[in-house]
Amino acid sequence: MDPLKLEKIPGAGSNRQYYRIYSPDESQPSVIGVYDASAEESEAFVYLARHFSKRKLPVPQILKVAQSHQRYLQTDLGPTSLYDALSEGRKAGGRYNLQEQQLLKRTIQKLPEFQIRGAHGLDFRKCYPQPEFDRNSVLFDLNYFKYCFLKPLDIDFNELKLEASFQLLAKDLTVDFGQTFMYRDFQARNVMLSSDEQPYFIDFQGGRRGPIEYDVVSFLWQASARYPQSLREELIEAYLESLTRYMEVNTNKFRSNLKVFVLFRLLQVLGAYGFRGYFEKKQYFIDSIPPAIENLRSAIAGDCCPYPYLHDLLQRITELPQFQVKEEIKEREDGYKTAPDTGPYKPNPIDGKPTFSKYEGKGELSVRIYSFSYRKGIPEDEKGNGGGYVFDCRSTHNPGRYEPYKNLTGLDGPVIRFLENDGEILRFLEHVYYLADAHVERYIERGFTDLMFCFGCTGGQHRSVYSAEHLAQHIHEKYGLKVTICHREQHIQYTLQAQKK
Repeated sequence: MDPLKLEKIPGAGSNRQYYRIYSPDESQPSVIGVYDASAEESEAFVYLARHFSKRKLPVPQILKVAQSHQRYLQTDLGPTSLYDALSEGRKAGGRYNLQEQQLLKRTIQKLPEFQIRGAHGLDFRKCYPQPEFDRNSVLFDLNYFKYCFLKPLDIDFNELKLEASFQLLAKDLTVDFGQTFMYRDFQARNVMLSSDEQPYFIDFQGGRRGPIEYDVVSFLWQASARYPQSLREELIEAYLESLTRYMEVNTNKFRSNLKVFVLFRLLQVLGAYGFRGYFEKKQYFIDSIPPAIENLRSAIAGDCCPYPYLHDLLQRITELPQFQVKEEIKEREDGYKTAPDTGPYKPNPIDGKPTFSKYEGKGELSVRIYSFSYRKGIPEDEKGNGGGYVFDCRSTHNPGRYEPYKNLTGLDGPVIRFLENDGEILRFLEHVYYLADAHVERYIERGFTDLMFCFGCTGGQHRSVYSAEHLAQHIHEKYGLKVTICHREQHIQYTLQAQKK
């Protein structure tokens, strides 16, 4: 059957050639054709794909293989890779929205299935170019870093001391890791997303028996992804949670090993980028070097390099002029003042410099807390900044509906006992405390002077009074601030004075 159309798929770093072949067969309108000059590499991929399919793992199905083993057909998983789906997060400098974070989490949770389930019954002798991760492969990659990245920088270094560091690193990376599969190139470009955004995995032909930490680092320390450390931590936790379904995990040992693999992966990446960029003149890889250096800068600051000479050498590399972060944001020329560099917010270059708030840095914070009746309207903000919260207590059980409490307020013992025994108001206040604490702490950091909280209920007598009173006590005890309480409908107002620090 002749194809309707042949479409070459652009490659990134691979020398393999991919084609989307459109077929008149409606049951399978397109397939992917692959040409690989290396028959051994193709054989490894075909073997692993068929093995993983038997293990019910999400990989493309092998449809047909040429006699030469250099060409084969596989099912078409669609045009969208995880890398494509994350493009907006990368453009935003590593700010990934919740949907993008969920895709990342869904992907890394699948990794243990390949590493543990995929290793069952796998003949590692069929892996290419070697059956397992060993010291020789580590040293090969480290020398790749030395000759393809370090040498072109024309930086002075001691060959013998560097080699000694490499030997120690290779030894630490190749301790016994058991019968686990190392994907080796586990990254967003090698994950395809189905129409319902389920991940499918490709380009595992370089996999072999090896340590599980390698793939986690390969995925999370991808230079161009710019994953913030907080997101990395969430994804590591998601990975470990999934991993525990298949094996016992010593999380402390795992995290300790992870640091050394971060170091190795960063050197390995720089070696590859140096070869592809400096020698093969591929611009994509040249552009990828600065963010890789930024990853290296963060890693060595995070105590992941316990080899003194190597640490000092890498520190010198990160200080080279061509790898310094350039100031891309111009000073404002529209008359607005910019805020000082100090403060609670970590600056991001894509945002520019913030303008200065006229309410900032004024002094000590005072808090005003009101109870009120919705029948008579929300209390006015006498300070004029319109800030703070209004909480509606009317979703909680109302003591005012019962005769014994009609003439009492939220300050009286029987009403307090009713509300606390019922428990609804306590659960309500837990959420209020969470919001209030975050707001108070940020206002203190920024030197704001006024914050207002209001609690409303039907009559401004029971639930709102109780809530206002308890938030006032909570803030005063926790932060020592001046808190003014006004129970408007009860004509009660008093102040808890600031406590001396």
